Parts: sequence; structure tokens; C-alpha cells
Amino acid sequence: MPDRTPDHDPIGWMLVLTLAAFAGLTLAWFLVGGLEYAYKRIGIPEGAMFGVMFGSLAGSAINIPIGRVRGKPRRSVQQIQIFGRRYRIPVEQPATTTTLAVNLGGAVIPTGVSAFLLIHDSIWWQAAIGVACVTLIVHLIARPVEGVGIQVPGIVPPLLAAGVSLLIAPHLAAPVAYVSGSLGTLIGADLLNINRLGSLGGGVASIGGAGTFDGVFLSGIVAVLLVAVA
Repeated sequence: MPDRTPDHDPIGWMLVLTLAAFAGLTLAWFLVGGLEYAYKRIGIPEGAMFGVMFGSLAGSAINIPIGRVRGKPRRSVQQIQIFGRRYRIPVEQPATTTTLAVNLGGAVIPTGVSAFLLIHDSIWWQAAIGVACVTLIVHLIARPVEGVGIQVPGIVPPLLAAGVSLLIAPHLAAPVAYVSGSLGTLIGADLLNINRLGSLGGGVASIGGAGTFDGVFLSGIVAVLLVAVA
């Protein structure tokens, strides 16, 4: 009777799954540890730290509607074929209505944290300079994408916020970096382009969500970590 070898090794698959789960847990531990360290650096009270962390991450999926933006009619070209000949016919598409919303994790909570830091650390003029610098650069590089929203390269805001904060406020670099990265990205990418959201299509245009969540929330956290290692 011929020997039959199994098509797969169940022990091997269990080992792979175990290693993958271990790697995922390790990554999550480093992520949570990094966020906790960043919030400690900027001065968030320990009792409120977990609520801010969880609310920011979980709140990224929550959009709060605040109004509607009506876009302009758009023209496109449709090709038709009659008796073997192709014709290009302009077609006018009706104007669409986009729901304007504010993202809880990417706009509301970072703005609240920034307001707390402004008052708690009295970093009014330092933050004003940092926010202005980040706002200007982010607004220049932000790109509206039809059907998606405003897109910002995620690495630029944290690098800029960290650099500006170290130059103007080396002793208060962490809170200044957070405020500059969060508010600067939010203002430069979304608020200054709010009049263009209606022409991008899509059902919902979220301030601080989708394409700018990493720039608003994560840029503040990464900026603080960059300041810490600088």
C-alpha cells in the first residue's frame, strides 16, 4: 500500500499563525507605548491619557455632519459610434451635493488637546508661528482628489512641525510640535480648501478624516516623537 503524505503540515501553519499573532501584538504594544510616551511628553494628565488615545483612534471612523456643500455642474465627453464613425458628444452632469462633516478623531479631539496645551503651557506666540508655517506649506502641497478628498503627504507635516518647534521653542518643543502639526495640517489642508470640497464629488467630505487624518492626528504624535529623539 503506497504511503500518503499530507498536502500540508498543520504544525507548520500553527507556527506561522503564532508568529504572525506575536508580531502583531508586539507592533501594537510599540504603537500604544509610543502614543503613551508622546502624550506624556506634551503634558496630557495620566488620568485622561487613555481616553484621548482611544478616542482619537476609534473616533477616526466617526464623522459628525455639520452641513451640505453643493458642487457645480460638470461637463464630460461621451463617445458614440454611428455607422462605424465615432463622435464625441459633450455631456453635462448635474451638480452633486456633498455632506460636510467633522471627524471626531482627526479634528475634534486634536483641536481640544491643542486648546488645552495652549492654555496649560502658555505657548500662544510659539504655537502661532508653528501653526502658520505648517499651514502655509501644507496648503501648498495639498492636492484635491476627485471622489476622495484633500490628500496630504503624511511625512511632511510632522517633519516641518518638529523642525519649527525646535527652532522657536526648544524648551517647549513637544507641545508646540503637537499643536503646530495638528492645527497646521487641519487648517492648511481642509479648512483653506473647504470651498473646493463640493467639486470633488463623493457623498461625505470629512474635515480631519480620510486623506488628512494621518496628517492631522499622526503628524502631531510623530512630531513629538521626533522632538524627543532630536
